[in-house]
Amino acid sequence: MTQSQPIEAAYATCREIARREAKNFYYAFVALPAHKRDAMCAIYAFMRHADDISDDESKDHATRRTELTEWTDAWRSGTDTTDPVFVAVRDAQRRFNIPDELLEQLVEGTAMDLRPEATNRRGADGLDTFATFTDLYRYCYYVASVVGLVCIRIFGFSDPAAERLAEETGIAFQLTNILRDVREDADRGRVYIPSDDLKACGTSAVELARVKAGRELTEPQRLALAGVARRARAYYKSADRLLPLIHADSRPALRVLVKIYSRLLTKIETRRFEVFTSRVQVSTWQKLLILSRGMAQMIALRLRSGAR
Repeated sequence: MTQSQPIEAAYATCREIARREAKNFYYAFVALPAHKRDAMCAIYAFMRHADDISDDESKDHATRRTELTEWTDAWRSGTDTTDPVFVAVRDAQRRFNIPDELLEQLVEGTAMDLRPEATNRRGADGLDTFATFTDLYRYCYYVASVVGLVCIRIFGFSDPAAERLAEETGIAFQLTNILRDVREDADRGRVYIPSDDLKACGTSAVELARVKAGRELTEPQRLALAGVARRARAYYKSADRLLPLIHADSRPALRVLVKIYSRLLTKIETRRFEVFTSRVQVSTWQKLLILSRGMAQMIALRLRSGAR
């Protein structure tokens, strides 16, 4: 008979996964109260495992889909009490009222790249693309906005407007990721910039996918990428409106996350979208500086609360 995984040990495992893998997200987790930080780490570990199954390029799409389904079924059944991620996630769901439906959507988002034929993304040229921004928005919803909808349940909120704003904040983050990862995605046969937008700028997914390191983007390609950046900037305004709607003890964490991602977008724009030569990223010292400000806000908040 197997022993059930103790809750604290389960959370410790998830904290280690987040510390090792989360990069930008982990800096925001640190600025949260401990019980919310643990819940965020549990959700991240759950999402990370689903991503790892979906991204395992040593296996074909059908095998990955099967493994993802089996893993999701094991979580859904609730019978596995030895997997630390399952144990921590179930506890976080109970404590923060996170519905199964959102976690199901998280998993669905990780699997979307495994079935481009089912979402009309596979073009005659063999590239996985999106025809319109509406199509891309739906994809971004599943891979990023759902994360935001889970996060605000951990952060705490009372105004229902927070849900729409969290959705749009997730879109801003994912559009930033898409700009950062254009080269890596093209190497995998994926172009996330909508075909309609590329055509309107005088270029195409095929031409963008052919850009290699050391070769400059054409002006039409730059214009198309700049259009994605403008959309991201518009959605970042939703993050500003979301901040006052979540509980005060979680605002420093959201500020950290927004500042890191918006700083990343600024760096991409400053480089005029030259993302093919080297990966654009926010340096560790810059992230630590942003985190230090978030921690200062958290400490000040706790001092004010203690003084009452």
